[in-house]
Amino acid sequence: MSDVWLVLGGTLTGAVGPGISVLYATYGELITERAGRINLGTEGSMLMGACFGFIITVEASSIAVGVLVAMLAGAGLSLVLAYLVIYRDTNQLATGFALTLFGAGITAYAGRGYVDSTIGGLNPISIPLLSEIPKLGQALFQQDILAYIAYVLGPLLFLGLHYTRTGLSLKAVGESVDVAFAAGRNPRVIQIAAIAAGGALAGLGGAQLSLGLTHTWSEGMTVGRGFVAVGLVIFAMWSPLRAMVGAFLFGGAIGLQLQLQTVGAPISPFILDMLPYLIILFVMALWSRASARAMPEGLKGVLKATT
Repeated sequence: MSDVWLVLGGTLTGAVGPGISVLYATYGELITERAGRINLGTEGSMLMGACFGFIITVEASSIAVGVLVAMLAGAGLSLVLAYLVIYRDTNQLATGFALTLFGAGITAYAGRGYVDSTIGGLNPISIPLLSEIPKLGQALFQQDILAYIAYVLGPLLFLGLHYTRTGLSLKAVGESVDVAFAAGRNPRVIQIAAIAAGGALAGLGGAQLSLGLTHTWSEGMTVGRGFVAVGLVIFAMWSPLRAMVGAFLFGGAIGLQLQLQTVGAPISPFILDMLPYLIILFVMALWSRASARAMPEGLKGVLKATT
């Protein structure tokens, strides 16, 4: 029984740290898809943020500058996608995947001299009283500053999408470019801004991974988190609040995997490594029909055109 409580407690504690990087990337992809575009280069933007955020933090001795550069690096890669798919009308899925490969290659080259280097990174900040709540307090309220920003960003994005002119314009473009244009919106500008913002948030997620969670850089360290973020947008049915649930579910699966390894569970380590991704696939399968109904109309047209 003690092992069970140990596993459950460790899973809850581990849900937030690994989940935050995915949550930022999910926020970013959600904004992009709300504008009627899809970015499979999210993984590449996360790698750019993780790598260049770490490098600049080491060289400039400033985490704040490192985080800013991480966002710029993620946005920069996404702007390449924006140009290619909006102005050159390339296949969005193929372009996004190619940019992920490009991001993996350029970060492997740029970060080769920093592999396994360590930094102080972002330190946990305990919230008085809240951090003293058994189990839950340690999991939620003994995190770094980027985690707390992520908590607040979800509700703010929800309000912004539903109750501000900018958010309504974004959703209008995602539903129908022609209707949005007729209403006086500039669909190209809105979509470029959405893709750039999505890339910046993915870069921020990468920075949280290298500067806040691991305090180190290693080649390909995102290990598919960007693709998970794309899937979580579907699970979240394009809602920032549901995205929070999905990201922490993924983080909890990683925490569960680590705890099962710690207690020596008689399960193949290869199965345990697959566990977080299997759980996400299972959850996506359950929500597939509901998600199809919630999908922005413009995104449905994009997917039909690219298949």
